[in-house]
Amino acid sequence: MFGGLISYLDSIKARDPAPRSRWEVMLYPGVLALGMHRIAHWLFTGELYFLARAVNHFSRFLTAIDIHPGAKIGRNFFIDHGFTVIGETAEIGDNVTIYQCVTLGGTNPVNGVAGKRHPTLEDGVVVGSGAQVLGPITVATRAKIGANAVVTRDVPEGAVMVGIPARATLVDAAEYSRDFVPYGTPCAERFDPQTQQLELLKCEVEVLRTKLAELIDTRDRDKREEEVVPGKRERA
Repeated sequence: MFGGLISYLDSIKARDPAPRSRWEVMLYPGVLALGMHRIAHWLFTGELYFLARAVNHFSRFLTAIDIHPGAKIGRNFFIDHGFTVIGETAEIGDNVTIYQCVTLGGTNPVNGVAGKRHPTLEDGVVVGSGAQVLGPITVATRAKIGANAVVTRDVPEGAVMVGIPARATLVDAAEYSRDFVPYGTPCAERFDPQTQQLELLKCEVEVLRTKLAELIDTRDRDKREEEVVPGKRERA
């Protein structure tokens, strides 16, 4: 148990250059929130829901981090700073890093989706500040979510997502996702925001061209059907 705690604290030091010692890491609100969540989740799985909620609310009061007792969290999970919300059916893998003001939110319960309502984050995912990951989607291994991105669809392995709604940047995932990258987005010149925006605009133009071609094809097909069966639309 003690060895596991040391390994966890060292994993945080590897991702955060600020702390000078393990003792300092133990004061982090994210560490305290995770420790109290382990207790709340144990109570929740034992169907002691009121006690689980009590621990959850006390943790939120102390840390400004709200983790539902039902959320499933793997090893070496790190919330840097706080003001994070994690929903009941969220599932988080190993070595996941989340920065401040992130929401792992659910879908509207009236939309007919039962059970799983919150996202799944696989191993090594990094979620940047202010990002919103919504619904029963999967963020695959080593994917990166940029600051303030809004993710509502599945994210492929190693992808770097930015924008509202979030879109994948044109980054070599095999190279970029090899190591941990703070805040979930690259900082080199070749990944500067203006270049990313230009690439996103190019992608949007290609999508619009595809949709236009589909509309033209549909129009031409309707014309051909009209020529074969005159007055078809009027009779319909």
